[in-house]
Amino acid sequence: MHADLIIRGADIIDGTGAPRRKGDVAVSDDRIVATGDLKHWTAGREIEAKGRVVAPGFIDPHVHHDAAMLTQPDMEFMTSQGVTSVINGNCGFSIAPLVPKGEIPAPLRMIIEDEALRFETYAAYRDRLLAEPAAVNAACLIGHSTLRVNELSDLNKAADAAQLKEMCRKLDRALGEGAIGLSTGPFYPPARASTTEELIEVAKITQAHGKLYVTHMRDEGDRVVQGLEETFTVGRESCCGVHVSHHKCAGLANHGMSVTTLKMIDDAMQKQDVGLDTTPWIASSTILDSGRHRQATRVIVAESEPYPQMAGRDLSDIAEEWGTDIDTALQKLLPATGIFFIMSEDDVQRILSYEHTIICSDGIPSGKHPHPRVWGTFPRVLGHYARDLSLFSLEEAVRRMTSMPADRFGLGGRGRIAVGGFADLVIFDPETIAEGATFETPIRPAVGIDRVFVNGREVWVDGEKTGARPGRPLEQTAPCMVV
Repeated sequence: MHADLIIRGADIIDGTGAPRRKGDVAVSDDRIVATGDLKHWTAGREIEAKGRVVAPGFIDPHVHHDAAMLTQPDMEFMTSQGVTSVINGNCGFSIAPLVPKGEIPAPLRMIIEDEALRFETYAAYRDRLLAEPAAVNAACLIGHSTLRVNELSDLNKAADAAQLKEMCRKLDRALGEGAIGLSTGPFYPPARASTTEELIEVAKITQAHGKLYVTHMRDEGDRVVQGLEETFTVGRESCCGVHVSHHKCAGLANHGMSVTTLKMIDDAMQKQDVGLDTTPWIASSTILDSGRHRQATRVIVAESEPYPQMAGRDLSDIAEEWGTDIDTALQKLLPATGIFFIMSEDDVQRILSYEHTIICSDGIPSGKHPHPRVWGTFPRVLGHYARDLSLFSLEEAVRRMTSMPADRFGLGGRGRIAVGGFADLVIFDPETIAEGATFETPIRPAVGIDRVFVNGREVWVDGEKTGARPGRPLEQTAPCMVV
């Protein structure tokens, strides 16, 4: 038997959670064609991988790379850490369907680096990705806040019946064109005035397509319990599966609350379809004027439009330098994004350890000083939490990055090393893999990632991007599963 490529002698971690096994992986075109002992196979090219792990390419279910797919198509902040597929359109903000009119709100500007990148339909965005491929595959959620921006002249109000009807119409069309679900962000000003009833109505459209309602909840801090209760209510009333984004307990007063919130999620799972993901960091990142600076022990300015030289500086140091208080300094820096140290390590580990938690980065790739999660999330879990702290096995860590997100979002053919599956693969050194990115130096590739393949083509080799851009727009091809 002959293949285009054979990876030989690796420890195969197949993404299912099963124990690793020694063997070979054969690839022809964009598919895996054989695994196991392939000594009788030949190939146009062979890679010796003794002492290395070969795993499915990692799937990041929560990113904000909608525009970056077009403006930074090599996507090295993803490929360098083994990510081969991403899900965009999170936190209520998607690049489509976005009707071109007026200035867009600050949270949406975070994901749109070029104001010209506005797509009136999801199909137009999907077709652009087909015409101008990136290095990674991408699926997309439709943002509830984006739908509100299209229809409401005053975002400080709930949608009226006519506005809600048009939002639902646009959502229905986008889901029919291949978007994989709905995201909401009632935490953010563009959707803060939305009622629970408004969220239920758009979730009903999502349910009719058999897709997920994914939410940056209304509160992840002092009212995190109420945020979860609202999310569960939306799911029950719409009969839609709900997924809690980047679950956290933010603010000093809420450290330790994950004991309560995980029990709530566990109890809800007995009655309805609920899922979650999280990031392996004690700091979050969002717009600087989110209010999170009041809950944080430290704030780093990630980007400031009027003061770009302040990127990477502590907000408290800037305020002292300017001879003013924190709030005044913050207002001067706007529009801006920040990095907020608001979680406890105990909560981070407890949520990571929860058996149903999927790994995500929540990456925002713009600016000179992004959160290190943009470049370092997946190696951090594999190295620090799995290998060094033994929070879970390496096989389990890989499962949470591969088959779990693939099953949760219905991305059939991805997330497993299996014959017939797509050849999205990562080869890494389990002894050295680690994040290179830090809060001080956030733009730095991971250590220990040898090679990354997307649809059978190499996109990252020995610390360098290859320039290949074999990524594809992804659609839901299997039912969403509770994982």
